[in-house]
Amino acid sequence: MTGYAITQIEVTNPEDYKQYLAKVTDIVTKFGGEYLVRGGDIKSDTTSWKPKRVVILEFPTLEDLNNFRDSEEYKPVAAIRLKASTSEGFVVEGI
Repeated sequence: MTGYAITQIEVTNPEDYKQYLAKVTDIVTKFGGEYLVRGGDIKSDTTSWKPKRVVILEFPTLEDLNNFRDSEEYKPVAAIRLKASTSEGFVVEGI
């Protein structure tokens, strides 16, 4: 089953976050991931949820997604993201 990581992000340190952006894409691609949404203009809907930034990643399988998140390549890059932003997210299995 396809794995999706859906995350809302608030960037608190734009300069450090640029470092994260410069490094993360190649790692996502290496593990078979693809960005479906990466930032962009968020339009108001019927919800009270107001995220600052939304990222949706698609991986061929949940195993691929977990391998990405747990990889030695991603750990130091994730540390940059955690230092430069706050976030909440979840993983969902697709069809």
